[in-house]
Amino acid sequence: MPANQAYAMLSADLRGALSLDQPPVAICFTDSVPAGIDAPAKQAPAGCRFWEDATHATFATSAGDHNLCAIGVHTHNLQPSSAQQADLMDALKVFADLGYVRPEDIPLIPVLASRPKHVLYSPLADTPLPPDVVLLFVNANQTLILTEATQQVENQNAPAMGRPACAVVPQVMNTGRAALSLGCCGARAYLNILTDSVAIFAIPGAKLEAYAERIVTLAKANSVLSQLHEIRRKDIGAGRLPTVQDSLQALMNG
Repeated sequence: MPANQAYAMLSADLRGALSLDQPPVAICFTDSVPAGIDAPAKQAPAGCRFWEDATHATFATSAGDHNLCAIGVHTHNLQPSSAQQADLMDALKVFADLGYVRPEDIPLIPVLASRPKHVLYSPLADTPLPPDVVLLFVNANQTLILTEATQQVENQNAPAMGRPACAVVPQVMNTGRAALSLGCCGARAYLNILTDSVAIFAIPGAKLEAYAERIVTLAKANSVLSQLHEIRRKDIGAGRLPTVQDSLQALMNG
């Protein structure tokens, strides 16, 4: 099966199983851009804005496309310009003055271990390269299934991260494990789709197939079990004392 067809199927599986409002987004780090892939259509106020743009377009960025986001340049270990370095220092001073990011917090913020020349963004279904990281925009119910999948694929729970939202990408790249980002106030200002009820779940591309298989199975299981619990809730609320077998029979009877 061609790679692009396989990723299209994985995207469909994820979107269908989780009932995602937005398509999964692929992020690829590369030193060369495939033929036919253009630069972003417009200037982005922050690197995380490219995530939203990539729900409907494929493009490749270089450090210059991240000019207005010194934090994103730092977390993605892109080659900074002198202006970006100055912006980073100014931003960190503001953060420190507010008590938002203290000096001792800075080493704890993930930074990509490698230095890529380009970052390619795309809907997962259209990715021209194998994704390094896949982003899902999820609500709490969808995150429930994803954390169950993480426990089964990784044998541990996914960390829940805060500011900066862009740090979830190097976190996943550096560890090879999934992570949840609750976003940050900047990302929530720049992304229309990152509403108060939405978070970002990042999956390592190398484990995408394993995650998709578990997610599809767990989503079906959650649907059945939710119905079972609703039946038990109604029966117990009506004063009955059903056994599990009683509830299963009621479920089978529809």
